[in-house]
This record gives sequence, structure tokens and C-alpha cells, in this order.
Amino acid sequence: MDPREAFVALNMISHVGPVRVRQLLDHFGEAPTILRASKAQLLQVRGIGDETAQAIVDWEKSIDLAGELKRIQEFGCHVLIQSDDAYPELLRQIYDPPVVLYVKGALTEKDKNAVAMVGSRMTTSYGLETARKLAYQLAYVGVTVVSGGARGIDTASHQGAMSAKGRTVAVLGNGINIVFPPENAELFERIAANGALITQFPFNRIADKQSFPIRNRIVAGMTLGTVVVEANLTSGALITANFAVDYGRQTFAVPGRIDSPRSKGCHDLIKKGAKLCESAEDVLSEFEYLFPATNRPPSANETGVLPALVLSEPEQKVYETLSEEEISIDDVIRQSGLPSSAVSVALLSLEMKRMVKQLPGKMFRRER
Repeated sequence: MDPREAFVALNMISHVGPVRVRQLLDHFGEAPTILRASKAQLLQVRGIGDETAQAIVDWEKSIDLAGELKRIQEFGCHVLIQSDDAYPELLRQIYDPPVVLYVKGALTEKDKNAVAMVGSRMTTSYGLETARKLAYQLAYVGVTVVSGGARGIDTASHQGAMSAKGRTVAVLGNGINIVFPPENAELFERIAANGALITQFPFNRIADKQSFPIRNRIVAGMTLGTVVVEANLTSGALITANFAVDYGRQTFAVPGRIDSPRSKGCHDLIKKGAKLCESAEDVLSEFEYLFPATNRPPSANETGVLPALVLSEPEQKVYETLSEEEISIDDVIRQSGLPSSAVSVALLSLEMKRMVKQLPGKMFRRER
């Protein structure tokens, strides 16, 4: 058994998490040696009790390692361990980095300059539009947008980054073979093709209340900072922001209406010291050493255009639906024959290219 296979096995054993694996490695030196140790040897390790030691001794009875390795191969993903160059460097630095990362797609050198964008699942049109625009602006200048793949702000953030032809990473709170939420199946395929889906959970692990905070620490841990776009006071996005603070990373919060419960969490973060975020420039200015204004290209917010003005098929369909007369987004959806999510992304991209103008009441018209 090689070290990678041993880490996959350790990651699947109950009662064995990243901190205990580190303690075991400090004692035994190598992952395969841990799996060969006797119960008496395991009990000599600080922090390893009877239940954990027994679980490790009985690992072949409780987990199907051969089956898991076969699933990894057949699914077309791969596993990273902490010694791999592609394992996120910032994530290595946290107290409890994942033992393994299942990856569909690829993590690259570009992803070292990553920012998390998170928020509520139950959101407003303001929150969704803001998330798409911020993600678009960040991705356009080379920032990898990391989020959790959930409904609401997470989905809008991934969509915005991809509409800018940038990189985005979705950190899942379940096994990599499970699509949750189910309506994001196509989105996840696109993310894997142009960025990465990652998780620390084995195949077939269902998401639950325990898995989401575990996921959130990865989102915060692998990024330079966390932007909370829209969140109420009980939102899980605040857990991600708190992890970012614990890791010494910058936190940002987008302000909203003072009477909107959906923005109460963001306002609370600002009161506690998070930087108020109105545009990508507010984020980039905190990392001037990575993205100096004199060296980076103008942001989409500044220019409104991409280097080459090429329209995708959905953008072309939406643009042809519009005229100089105002039209509602519902009419655009109906006349274009596209899904509402595709229309929203296309309208955002066209707006950034200054080909479309959004008017109050979700009305749109051509600009040129």
C-alpha cells in the first residue's frame, strides 16, 4: 500500500480526523505504518483513545478501500495529499488541513490567488446580482473565485466567475459523486471543466449539518480572504467568515438595505471590523502586492469590456431578444427560450460588456 492509498483509508475511518492523523504521523512517520500498527502501539500516541485505536485496527472490516480506489478511477477524479504540489498552500497552513482532497478538474498555480465568496441560500435579487458582478470582476483580473456550490449566493458567484472566462472552485459538503443541490448538475460539470470541484469527503457521503462547517473551513482556509455578499444573522456564511478571521485572513462584507434581514449578518461583520466591499477594487486593494494597479489590466467594472468581444450562444440569443425599448427579464426568458439561470448570466455578461443596460424593476435594453 502506498501513502496515498493509506491516506484515503485513514480519511474513511470513523473517529480519525486531520488532527489525529497528524498526531499519528508524528509518532509513526508514515501513513501505511499507522494502518499496520497494533492497538497497543496506537494507544501510546497522545490523543488516541481506545475507541479510535480499535477503529484503526479494524479498518479493513469497516471500510472498502479497494472499492473506493475503483470509484475514484471510474469517476474521473483524483486525490491530493498534503505533500502534493497541487495541494493548496494556504490550506496546508491551517490547524486541521484535510488529510485528502478529492478533485474533479484540476487545481493549478493560478489558484494560489483565490478569494472566497459566500452568502445565504435564501437571497434577494440584489444579492444574486451583486455576487455575479463581484465574481465577474475578480475572475476577470485573474482571481480564482472559491465558493460552496450551494443555492443562492454560492451559485451566483460561480456563474459570475465563469461568465468572465475565469477560474472558480466549488468546495462540496458531500461526496464528490453526489450533486447537491440537484439543479446544479450542469453548473458542476462546467466548473470541473474549467476549474475544480473539491471535497474531503469519501464517495457517497451525504451532506448534513456537520459536513457544512467542515466544508466551510476549507473555503476559508484555501483563500486569501472571504467576501460575504448577503447573509442573515444565522447564515452559515458567517461560519466561513469566522474561520477566515481565525486563520488571519481578510474578511469583507457587502452592505445592503438597513431594513433587510438578508443583510443583517453583513452589517454585523462590518461593525466587527470586516472591510466594507462595494466592488472588486475594495478586495484587490487589500492584496496590492499580488495585483498592483499599475500592473493589472483594468477591471471589467472600469472598462466594461473583455479583451475580445466574442459572444457566447446564450449571450447572442439574449442580445437578439433585446432592443432599444425596455423589456422585462421574464419576457427575455420567454422570447429567448433559455433557462432563467442562463439568461441571468448572459445579461450580466452583456451588461459588463456595455452592450446592455439594466433599468429599475429588472428591465433591460440594448446599449449598442
